[in-house]
Amino acid sequence: MEFKQFYLGCLSQASYYIGSGEEAVVIDPRRDVDEYIAEADAQGQKIRYVIETHSHADFVSGHTELAARTGAEIIFGKSAVTRFPARKISDGDEVMVGDVRLRFMETPGHTPESISIVAEDLSDAKAPKKMFTGDTLFIGDVGRPDLIGSKGRTAEEMASLLYDSLHEKILTFPDETEVYPAHGAGSLCGKSLSKETWSTLGEQRKFNYAVQPMSKSEFVRLVATGQPEVPMYFPKSAAKNLEGPRSLEDVPRPRRLSTNEVLAFEGVVIDVRKNFEYGAGHIPNSINIGLGGQFASWAGTLIPIGTPIAIVAGSQEQLDEAVTRLARVGHETVQGSILFSEYEGDQAAVEQMTCPATNEYVTSGRNCQFIDVRRPGEYEGGHAPGTISKPLDKLASNLDGLDPAAPTFVICQGGYRSSIACGILENAGFNELYNVTGGTAAWIEAALPVEK
Repeated sequence: MEFKQFYLGCLSQASYYIGSGEEAVVIDPRRDVDEYIAEADAQGQKIRYVIETHSHADFVSGHTELAARTGAEIIFGKSAVTRFPARKISDGDEVMVGDVRLRFMETPGHTPESISIVAEDLSDAKAPKKMFTGDTLFIGDVGRPDLIGSKGRTAEEMASLLYDSLHEKILTFPDETEVYPAHGAGSLCGKSLSKETWSTLGEQRKFNYAVQPMSKSEFVRLVATGQPEVPMYFPKSAAKNLEGPRSLEDVPRPRRLSTNEVLAFEGVVIDVRKNFEYGAGHIPNSINIGLGGQFASWAGTLIPIGTPIAIVAGSQEQLDEAVTRLARVGHETVQGSILFSEYEGDQAAVEQMTCPATNEYVTSGRNCQFIDVRRPGEYEGGHAPGTISKPLDKLASNLDGLDPAAPTFVICQGGYRSSIACGILENAGFNELYNVTGGTAAWIEAALPVEK
């Protein structure tokens, strides 16, 4: 068996290539599919199947493009309502890829059509089985059951199905079974995902809070509450994946903008450079969503799909990367671009303030406001004294109680989200902004006061 995990840190997303003999299969492909085709070419194999464990909400998949380019058959769970040709599989169905047997299990709970796949190398009797669990079982967590409320099922109903899928199917396999999920830490498809990208069922039985011995009612209460916010692009990505995304080659490319054109652009201008570069000087009213963090997820969370977008970058490579990463979450309306070195107009700035300097200012008695834009759970776990909790995903619509004329300090966990927030606040008319460098992590490291 040839096996490879492709892990995309920007989306905390994993996809998989399994090859045997002259055949191969790809599980949960991301939208840009060239790497899978290159892997097949390198192995001298033909991709026969493209398998989706479910209709993904957090990214747009490449299943239809990969199938069109390779002649592969697309496989979904039988409950998936697709608008393109696909084989719909049920419990116990099998396909062979060379000497590898793939057996399917229906494992609803995260979504109704969720499936898990068990791969067994028949040429090596000693090799442990590999289980591809999609968003049903993560490393350290399980899939959230609250993403399909619009389909008429409650989170509690889905959590009940999830419990059955785990205990009647997945957890019946031996401890040495290897577990390969669709996501890792940073994904909003669960609430406590591990940084590890694979594990074994034995390790999950020991350390995964959600599969410890408990009644179904306890499990439902545990996983149906306390989930993070649902980004507004999730339903659109899920729908697009069932409709059949168009090829990346068919997504319009942005045209180069002049200084006057970018200043007059009617849409959202995203500066993809690092936060300190943005802070030193940027196009007025642009928003800094840096390529160095979870760029695509935050662009999908904060900017409605269909909004006209212009990209500001430090290089052509950054521009090209930004367009691809935006397409991964369904943003196909990047209309313009400009390199910051080509921009000739007035600039705005956001001062980067160290934690000690921030603490000195905000405790001096001078008029100011101190905003923490992390998620509620992060804030409750420990925050700088005097901060106002304004989670980033709701900041633009939650400015009540803030004074645009007051000096405003913004903090997150490491300085990435706070730089995004500074751009949002600048657009809202705040004119004296300070991004706290290093965020709450640096605040704690500096032994400054923390409240819980």
